[in-house]
Amino acid sequence: MDNSLGLCSPVQVYALGGLGEVGKNMYCLETDNDLIIIDAGVMFPEESVYGVSYVIPDYTHLKNMRNKIRALFITHGHEDHIGGIPYLLQNVFIPTIYAPKLAAALIRNKISENNIKDKVAIVEIDEETKINVRDIFKVQFFHMTHSIPDSYGICVDTPHGRIMTTGDFKVDLTPVRQTISLNKIAQLGEEGVDLFLSDSTNVEREGFTPSERTVISSINDIFSKTPGRLIISTFSSNVSRVQQIVEACVTYHRKLAILGRSMESTITLAREYGYIKIPDESIISLDNIKNIKSNELCIICTGSQGEPLAALSRIANGEHASFSIMPGDTVVFSSSPIPGNTASVNRIVNQLTRIGANVLTNSVLTNLHASGHPSRQELRLLLRLVHPKYFMPVHGEYRMLRMHAELANQLGMPKENTFVLANGEVLILQNHKVKRGEHVHTDDIFLDGKDINGLSKAVIKDRELLADEGVLGILIAIDSRKNILLAKPKIVTIGFSFFDKKIEKVLEETNTKLENDLKNLLKSKVTFGDIKNTIRSTVLDMVYKNTRRTPMVIPLIMNRL
Repeated sequence: MDNSLGLCSPVQVYALGGLGEVGKNMYCLETDNDLIIIDAGVMFPEESVYGVSYVIPDYTHLKNMRNKIRALFITHGHEDHIGGIPYLLQNVFIPTIYAPKLAAALIRNKISENNIKDKVAIVEIDEETKINVRDIFKVQFFHMTHSIPDSYGICVDTPHGRIMTTGDFKVDLTPVRQTISLNKIAQLGEEGVDLFLSDSTNVEREGFTPSERTVISSINDIFSKTPGRLIISTFSSNVSRVQQIVEACVTYHRKLAILGRSMESTITLAREYGYIKIPDESIISLDNIKNIKSNELCIICTGSQGEPLAALSRIANGEHASFSIMPGDTVVFSSSPIPGNTASVNRIVNQLTRIGANVLTNSVLTNLHASGHPSRQELRLLLRLVHPKYFMPVHGEYRMLRMHAELANQLGMPKENTFVLANGEVLILQNHKVKRGEHVHTDDIFLDGKDINGLSKAVIKDRELLADEGVLGILIAIDSRKNILLAKPKIVTIGFSFFDKKIEKVLEETNTKLENDLKNLLKSKVTFGDIKNTIRSTVLDMVYKNTRRTPMVIPLIMNRL
């Protein structure tokens, strides 16, 4: 293929997830014949999304473009960047996944856990790796500092210009592990960057994000002063934080017990690859914690975001089979609530306090968490180093993206060169110039368990309706041969109540009206669909007129043949 500008089609740049939201990051670079993907994450649902485990992007566009897909590139191993891979692989064939060492290990584990039989090529990358995808996409990597080891930004050279993305990062000059490659970032910027994509999560915070090392002193202080059992909850994928907790256990001679499948899996893999170091004798099983003195025990667990099925939530609700809170226990939330989770976290904190725990959360008095994302001064620094021609903020809610674009404008970038996009909106890079393009299909898919088909928004709306308005079940018995009702309709209410004492009267009036309407309807030949429609319209009209509520109405028809 001739890759001169005249024959190489323009490069389309778009997100299937990650814009206008915090999570399910998935960015695509596409030409007429080739497509590469950067990250494939999940998003954790808000509390109001009932019965949903994860939210992933709709992969319909990728299925339609399946013959173009050449590779998936991973920036780091957090769930919002790799959690969607098992579902993606069950929808489309990915020839090769390129990922940092730790992320590659986590991906292999996910593929195994989800029983994906198709062989997937996973190639580990580092800062020296360079990959040429059909002479269209020439990819290289640069170290970034984040809350998980092996985090990278990605630079993609195309015949039409250079695209560069930070992935998730912060400028931590005293990191727990690798340092950010400011020299390489500056060098790539000097060579020329046409389109720059940068993390927007903390754009509302001025200054610099505190170093991960600022948390160490607080953790050590808690370990040295806590007389009873310690229960510490954090993200299982925050390997840097887990490493600090593990080191504190060794220093202060506490045995470590692990609660939560994802936490256990991550620690096992991180130990195997040398990211977490702890002697075998310092780790104990849950069965043995009763033999350990209170001041010699630390529990590390999942659930710092108040997730209903996570270990800490089950402990707070007295539903964990192997562990329960005792008076004198100290529970530490070594994280901050992500958007939408504050109410859930507060509820767990209150419940743990109610059953006797001393609960510590991140605050100005207890520095128990340092974000892994950049504040405004770090964002300014990256924009100065890269000095791109065009800028597309990513990874953030709409206001964050807008503020990040305005930050670039304040540094001198023309407003028309900054693009605040939604998922599915396209930028076109052609001959070192960027303009808006058409849309591609995108949507949210809600995962209930491990069903790869997911749930549609219509199902989620039904669940919301059930929660907000309740259900009325309408039971009727008919003889379809004689076209008659065999008994008065019966109305069963579920999760539906009135704010006055007229419920019996309303139900009686509704029943009477429904009986009359059905008798009139049955005077002529009708279908079951006609009967159901009459039930719904009559009941909803009566109920709304009396209560101003619109419950879900479910007709149940018994037919005597």
